Amino acid sequence: MERNLIFKRDLEASLLKWIDRREAYAIKGPRQSGKTTLLKILEETLKRREVCTVFLNFEDPDVLEAFEASPKEYIKSFLVKKGRHCFLMDEYHYVKEPGKKLKLLYDTFENAKFIVTGSSSLELSGAMAKFLVGRVFFFELFPFSFHEFLAAKNHRLSKIYEKKNRNIREFLLGGEAEIAQDVILKEFTPFFDQYLIYGGYPAVIKAEDYETKRMILKNIYDTYISKDIVEFLKVTDALKYRHVVRALAALVGNLVNYNEVCSTCQTYYKELKRILSILSETYIVALVQPFYKNPITELKKAPKMYFLDLGLRNYVINNFNTLEQRTDSGALVENFVFLSLRNNFQEAMINYWRTIAKAEVDFVLRIKDEVIPVEVKYQTFRAPKVSRGLRSFIKTYKTEKALVVTKDYWGKTKINGTKVLFSPACYL
Repeated sequence: MERNLIFKRDLEASLLKWIDRREAYAIKGPRQSGKTTLLKILEETLKRREVCTVFLNFEDPDVLEAFEASPKEYIKSFLVKKGRHCFLMDEYHYVKEPGKKLKLLYDTFENAKFIVTGSSSLELSGAMAKFLVGRVFFFELFPFSFHEFLAAKNHRLSKIYEKKNRNIREFLLGGEAEIAQDVILKEFTPFFDQYLIYGGYPAVIKAEDYETKRMILKNIYDTYISKDIVEFLKVTDALKYRHVVRALAALVGNLVNYNEVCSTCQTYYKELKRILSILSETYIVALVQPFYKNPITELKKAPKMYFLDLGLRNYVINNFNTLEQRTDSGALVENFVFLSLRNNFQEAMINYWRTIAKAEVDFVLRIKDEVIPVEVKYQTFRAPKVSRGLRSFIKTYKTEKALVVTKDYWGKTKINGTKVLFSPACYL
């Protein structure tokens, strides 16, 4: 039976940091990632600060109709008390001309803060950016990160994770990594496996049994991928669209061969590019572009494919086997590493590197002007071992540091003056 729990989200701290500023907030992210719950948490916090709050759900046709008829008059009708107001506007992407209307409200009501959510980056970002330059802060809420998952499941392990993760992040940002005997690592294994198989959607995490988790993932797929996106973004061939989603799910961690996908799904290049754009803008997939400086010897076109929730990806291919029983466990871990890098270094660029001679590195993390290669080797090490691809990248770009993500090994080494840290995947 599903538990009626509210889990703390890491994004809360960022939202509260600037809550007293006048700028509007736009919180984007996939459906069922917890945006409504996060608004409710903010509502309670604001009430404790004696801010008058108004919660508006634009999935309600009556609310949408009244707002569309006259945004200013509708908002004005709630201003019955003196003092500061905050309007929490859920599913705001259903509003026509959302950016234009929000600018009107922002300019009209100086003593009100507007916080809106939406499930489509395409609908919210473009509309907001055009009309609200300097007036809106954008935030993204994804399914639970592994840290948030641990915080919901095991508080003790979440605290250990925070310490280990901080150690890795400090190394990548220029500090020194501490290597010590790890007697806790095995305790993380069942949680890590569960996260990689069932993902981080809040309702899935709340469900106690695997059958219910799978049913919830089916519901997310049926309503979000098969219905909402098809209807909302006017996909003309729903069957072809679903075939493409399945084909892409099988490509996790691999280069997208457009010709091969087009042939398999009986579609054409322009349509495939449009579907990929829709899936990216609605937070289903992420495309990682190649890192290159020498266009003669390095790939510069084909992206690599990752899903933003592994549970949803596993539902699409109908595979909920444990990591040890799978042939794609390496791809799942690589997808996990991508999600972790993105969560830990939100301002960084993430690419992959591959030469025409087939030397490759899974990820290249670009933090300001520094490039850091990250290699995923989900296996047990007895001693530091650096792949040919990583050595080649280090030799070519003379990086200060590199990271090798392992199954259960901590270690350090140096290659041509480059510090290389080996760390278990579950701490990233």
